Amino acid sequence: MLTSIAALVGLLAFADAARTHGHAHLHRSHNHSDDLLEKRGGQCEFPTDAGLVAVTPGSSNAGWAMSPDQPCQPGSWCPYACPPGQVSMQWNPDATSYTYPLSMDGGLYCDKNGKISKPFPDKPYCVDGTGAVNAVNKAGKPLSFCQTVLPGNEAMLIPTLVEDTATLAVPDPSYWCSTAAHYYINPPGTGDEGCIWGTSANPIGNWAYFVAGANTDSSGNTFVKIGYNPVVQEPATPFRNTPATFGVEITCDDGAGCNGLPCKIDPSVNALNEVTSPDSSDGAGGASFCVVTVPKGKTANIVVFEAGSSDTGSSSSTSASSKSSSSSSSSSTSTTPTTTAAPTTTSHSSTSSTSSTSASSPTSSTPSSTTSPTHSSSDSSSDATSTPSSTPSASASYSYAPHVFVETSASGGSGATSTAGGSSSSPSASPSSAASPMSTGSMTGLALCLMAGIMMQY
Repeated sequence: MLTSIAALVGLLAFADAARTHGHAHLHRSHNHSDDLLEKRGGQCEFPTDAGLVAVTPGSSNAGWAMSPDQPCQPGSWCPYACPPGQVSMQWNPDATSYTYPLSMDGGLYCDKNGKISKPFPDKPYCVDGTGAVNAVNKAGKPLSFCQTVLPGNEAMLIPTLVEDTATLAVPDPSYWCSTAAHYYINPPGTGDEGCIWGTSANPIGNWAYFVAGANTDSSGNTFVKIGYNPVVQEPATPFRNTPATFGVEITCDDGAGCNGLPCKIDPSVNALNEVTSPDSSDGAGGASFCVVTVPKGKTANIVVFEAGSSDTGSSSSTSASSKSSSSSSSSSTSTTPTTTAAPTTTSHSSTSSTSSTSASSPTSSTPSSTTSPTHSSSDSSSDATSTPSSTPSASASYSYAPHVFVETSASGGSGATSTAGGSSSSPSASPSSAASPMSTGSMTGLALCLMAGIMMQY
């Protein structure tokens, strides 16, 4: 319960700060002169012999994990995509917190002469993640999980094709700022080509129905989340009232000791924004989600299945006695931010600048979460009919820093609430944080970072 609620509050507090951060990189000016831009042809080349995954190699990004019309230019950092199950180990050494603009500086550095270099020469490009989470496809057609790029512009560009079972990239605290991996789940029949910033014409990419996130903390526990994409609830979303034909569920083997089950979304059973879980909550944009804690050495599955199908591979925890729960405010659209169908990605200033052209910045809150400090190891959930976990019964105190959420101490108390800051319709705002960076070495609990992808549309 403690870790599940911790994940919920962390997402709430972080989502708004990340919302406007997401595509600010696309509007960021790079520090180089016109003459350097002119001689960039054939330079800043994507390393095709490094075992990396080339993202839209035929477009201007030329394989880098950047928006298709965004080239890797001299004097800039250029993120790349690792193979499924692996995470990047290269980023700007000066980027030590989730703070714009350094949080955009993932991958390799292209110097003023167009030469690519590794910031950490002794580290590989990619390493295996913790291997604690698999994507399992029981929907009958290939589909894709699209990981957001961080450090980077946080577009959902890193593909994992799931035909049967695929290992997802789950980072541990050695990953950049102890952040988590965040995924958009494309519908069955949509492969790697769906890992794009799309439009509202189709529920793929940033318009996908469902999202997921995961990370492993220093104690070896893994936190896995599934939830709704907030954009699905927008009044202007054409498929808002059209249920997805597939569902998602987190499962564990019997006896694994996972905490937080059941955690399931089945559109044939759940109404829009409903989650079957004892600990569901509403996050950014009012989107419902649930979190499962996976003990050290155990594995969880994020299962994608046909809506209404009984073949989800569920453990005994997902019994028929469970009841769907959702916040009473989750169906309201009166306070839902306005979306933009696509970011602006074609403008790259050649003037020297280190900040976005927008002067606005999001508001980030400093929540205090009160949750149960008990870690129970049980696959079956006796309170699966409970209401959402907005009012937990016991407490732990938490501190928030952008994109890093950590448990700091435990104490008694009543349930707490946390709300994200005000929303903006512009994706080009340059965020700043009122919270100072935290060192994971000085913290006593989990580090849970759920990616900003679910708010990038706002």
